[in-house]
Amino acid sequence: MEAHDDDCHPCAGVWPTRGALWNDARMSIYALKPRFQALLRPAVRALHGLGVTANQVTVFACAVSLALGLWLYLDALAPVAFLLLPLWLFLRMALNAVDGMLAREFGQQSRLGAYLNELTDVIADAALALPFASVAAGVSGVLPFAPVWVAAFAVLAGLSEFAGALGPTVGATRRYDGPMGKSDRAFVLGALALWVGLAGALPAWAAWIFPALCALIAWTIVRRVRAGLREAAQGSAGTDAG
Repeated sequence: MEAHDDDCHPCAGVWPTRGALWNDARMSIYALKPRFQALLRPAVRALHGLGVTANQVTVFACAVSLALGLWLYLDALAPVAFLLLPLWLFLRMALNAVDGMLAREFGQQSRLGAYLNELTDVIADAALALPFASVAAGVSGVLPFAPVWVAAFAVLAGLSEFAGALGPTVGATRRYDGPMGKSDRAFVLGALALWVGLAGALPAWAAWIFPALCALIAWTIVRRVRAGLREAAQGSAGTDAG
């Protein structure tokens, strides 16, 4: 796998390759990424001209995610601080696209970048989910262990990325199948943070949101594993026939 290759969405176009045929992320917001990248391309060229590298962007996005997530969890004094999360989640999505474009379009792909791309995403996802553990505690009258569901969300999110990244090890492509991929999780967390920031708290029934998200991520993991195995089998069959 090449560094930051996840930003080259395989569903763009008319399914021209075997990888595109099986790597179905159309159930995910991820399908919008090619158009988003086109908007960012002038900025990417400018960053390259300034000497910014893909790995620097990757590490920066992870560092800010860690700092923001920990601050909101440990020291945020008012719910309004949660309004920073939707803004940062959008910027992080842009940075995730930027690092991939720098890597692919300016010859910055590397083995280190491939590791950083996968590892920092999981770390940042967990950090940005962490603040919701304190919010969940406020609705524990319905589910006493609601913060546990936030932790389960973070663990399952990491497993879903792991399931996607394992695709190439079995002869498939990197998997991005939905319905709850990275972009979808960011959208949901951003919406929840906006709700907390504007309303000050979540109603009691919102305690069921994270269990529902966990179920959707579990389904995503299953879909990525099944689709990867199916794609690998299709490739093996094609090779044998050749």
